[in-house]
Amino acid sequence: MLARSDSAGATHEFAAALRETGVRFSLGYGLSEAAREAILALDERDWRPAIDQDGELREGAFVCELTEHVSLGEWPAHTRLICRRERPHPGAQLSFTGHEGHRFQCLITDQEGEDLAALEARHRAHARVEDSIRCARDTGLANLPFRDFALNAVWLELVLMAQDLLAHTSALCLEGELARAEPKRLRQRILHVAGRLTRSGRRLTLHLPRHWPWAEALLAAFGRLRSLARLA
Repeated sequence: MLARSDSAGATHEFAAALRETGVRFSLGYGLSEAAREAILALDERDWRPAIDQDGELREGAFVCELTEHVSLGEWPAHTRLICRRERPHPGAQLSFTGHEGHRFQCLITDQEGEDLAALEARHRAHARVEDSIRCARDTGLANLPFRDFALNAVWLELVLMAQDLLAHTSALCLEGELARAEPKRLRQRILHVAGRLTRSGRRLTLHLPRHWPWAEALLAAFGRLRSLARLA
């Protein structure tokens, strides 16, 4: 089991608690003065190519290990310090010396392994949590409607259920851009379309507006849903 967080979670107490419970950690690490000095002292040969989540090379990005160059004695034993450098996207604020125009980000981890690129890519995947929180806010979490804690707890469960349903709908029934769309866009294109149901004998038919831009995508989604039902 691996716990990941940004630098807000990089506290000695949290890391120690994870170690005590047998959970590995990968935590964002602020650029301390010692880390800055270690980065500037590195040779270009110390940097290795970074990778994306799909395992492909991340253009213009590199990683290195700073464990032997920075004191980590206050952290749990075998803690490692890994750094990534890359060209910042347009408009990004550089928080370092601007050394050769790169942006630097660090993490500490107690994971083993020599593949620094894989460890760093695994850490960056924690950003999906922020995406999920944003989607939850768009699905009802932005405002808790009750004064009573128990009622708000029920509301939270309903929000999580709705988020799960949307995630499964996207994965099983939608394709392309819609499969990656967040709740706000799905409501605009799929969930809020006005339709009409008619019955002929035992046959139930859904009629959609002829000129609705995403009518075909919605009909295709129902077709996939029927196919899954037959497989079940």
